[in-house]
Parts: sequence; structure tokens; C-alpha cells
Amino acid sequence: MSHSDRPDPETIYLDNGELAATPDDVFSAFKSLGIEHETMVHEPLYTVEEAKTVKYGLTGAHTKNLFLRNKKGRMFLLVIGQDRRVNLKGLKDKLNLTGGQLAFASTERLGKYLGVVPGSVSPLAVINDHSGAVTVYLEKSLLRHDSIYLHPCRNTHSTRIAMSDLLKVLEEWNHPATVIEIDD
Repeated sequence: MSHSDRPDPETIYLDNGELAATPDDVFSAFKSLGIEHETMVHEPLYTVEEAKTVKYGLTGAHTKNLFLRNKKGRMFLLVIGQDRRVNLKGLKDKLNLTGGQLAFASTERLGKYLGVVPGSVSPLAVINDHSGAVTVYLEKSLLRHDSIYLHPCRNTHSTRIAMSDLLKVLEEWNHPATVIEIDD
């Protein structure tokens, strides 16, 4: 599958005119917060199925990250277990969200607010959302894991951090996660 239609992640500008964060920017933020991490570099991973082929070596949750919007333009990042399926209509109702049906946000919106391209979405991308436009929802079952693997703004890297550190960094970046239960 060709992914040449995706923007170059090194040239994405945010809604405030700044260049989007790189993995090194994420790691610098981790260092300033005292967050330990392990990162591996690999071929670009565009899908959960591709990510399942990587040998990570250490335990940790693996996720599917859905960047959603409603008709009123509100944006949501849903972080769920990699094998979960979600009914978007049911999710909208469960979260009591107004403003129309949920749908996947465009590549343009993804770049403008999270500073990443499709395949690189993760909660670490909220480092780029300086306006607080994106609300983060985290599936409750992920909290059973001590650590989690996430892309640090590029799908060529997978970073393992403690789950408690993910919650800490989201708080520090003014994007506290709302923990939700997803029905089977």
C-alpha cells in the first residue's frame, strides 16, 4: 500500500503557525517532567495490523487511536485497546455529546491540531494542541497495564512509558484524559 498521499510530517504547521513537534520535542518534554521512556525506531507503521508485526520486547498496552470530530467542529481523541471496535453512534450517546454525529477528522484537521499524519496519531500528539481544542478519552481497560506503547508524533517510533506517566503528561499538557468504559 502506498502512503505517498500523506503530508510530510516534517513540514506540518499548526493552527498557531508553529512547526509541529518531533519525537525529540516529546522526549525533551519527558525529560523536563522526569518521565522515563524506551523508544525503538522502525519502519513506518500505518495500521494496527502492521504494528502487530513488530517485536517490542517489553510488555505494555498497544492502542488504536481515533481522531474524531462532530458536526460542530469539536474534536476528540479516543484511545482504546488495539483490538477494540467502537460504534461511533453508541459512543456519542454514551458520552452525552451534543453537536451531531461523530466522524473521523480529516488529514488537514489532524495536522492543524495534533501536528501528525495518519498512522502517527497518539495521545502524545496533544503536545501540539496549544489551544486545547482536542478532548482525550482513554479506555478504562488500558489502565490495567503498567505501561503503554505510543507513537511520539511519528509512526517510525514506538515509545514505551508508564501508564501513570501518560496520565501525568496529559495533565501537564492541559489535556487530562477522561477515562471511559467501552462496551463489548
